[in-house]
Amino acid sequence: MRVSLFVTCLVDQLWSDVGVCTVEVLRRVGCEVEFDERQTCCGQPAFNTGYCTEARRLAERFIELYEESKTEAIVSPSGSCTAMVHHFPELFADNKEWRERARAVASRTFELSSFLVRVLGVEDVGARFAGRVTWHDACHGLRDLHVHSEPRRLIRNVRDAEFVELENADACCGFGGTFSVKYPEISVAILDQKIEAIERAGVSAVVAGDASCLMQIGGRLSRRGSQVRVMHLAELLAAT
Repeated sequence: MRVSLFVTCLVDQLWSDVGVCTVEVLRRVGCEVEFDERQTCCGQPAFNTGYCTEARRLAERFIELYEESKTEAIVSPSGSCTAMVHHFPELFADNKEWRERARAVASRTFELSSFLVRVLGVEDVGARFAGRVTWHDACHGLRDLHVHSEPRRLIRNVRDAEFVELENADACCGFGGTFSVKYPEISVAILDQKIEAIERAGVSAVVAGDASCLMQIGGRLSRRGSQVRVMHLAELLAAT
């Protein structure tokens, strides 16, 4: 299957290994991957902060670029950015043409674990990682895209890895995009509950599907002197 990589801003600017690993995993399962270097932000920060006009401009750019692509699917290593693409039709409530174009692009756009399991029917990508790992359910992936069992199935098929279910795995990490900037004290209070659960789990790594959550969790773990590492699902699945 031919797919386009929607790499997202955070991965592009701050965690490029996630993008590289996503391509590696997709190729390993037989996909031909293309990457359009003209891609820009999906507009999520503007949308979440109430700037719908600005978000719509970015959505239009995204739609135009991916309409040019003849790939069968658009795959992203981010539940939150994928969810934003699925919200695009809401931005064009007063414009039927753009609304239909948004729906068409959204229907081809998938979060990585969902694409592997639901679309390709793949649960074992040949990964290997020695250690106890747990999974954090990122809010948008879980609540907007209903991604829950897919990453767990993939992790359980990683050789030498022991999967440990995290207490309150579906609880927010406190990042919430601009929420963590506007309300830092509340953000940290929410985050510390997550950190305490991770420490009680006795794992060597916490895995998630969004770089934003992992940066939030990883920063706090580091400041507390924890030896637990954070890994994006793509990094875990690319490990051999």
